[in-house]
Amino acid sequence: MAKEKACRKCKALTSGKVCPVCKSTDLSPDWSGIILVFDPAKSLVASTLEITTPSRYALKVQ
Repeated sequence: MAKEKACRKCKALTSGKVCPVCKSTDLSPDWSGIILVFDPAKSLVASTLEITTPSRYALKVQ
């Protein structure tokens, strides 16, 4: 199983080479914490973190 990486721009998690949310290739293997966003329109945490797309996100990316 491939180790997941986090996008440095939007913090989305991926096991590929391109971010599924913002299409960036600036990925980091050094991240911590995880948040799952199912409905960003109704989520206070998603609005605080400025997340608009349902996905899995890292809380901290180096």
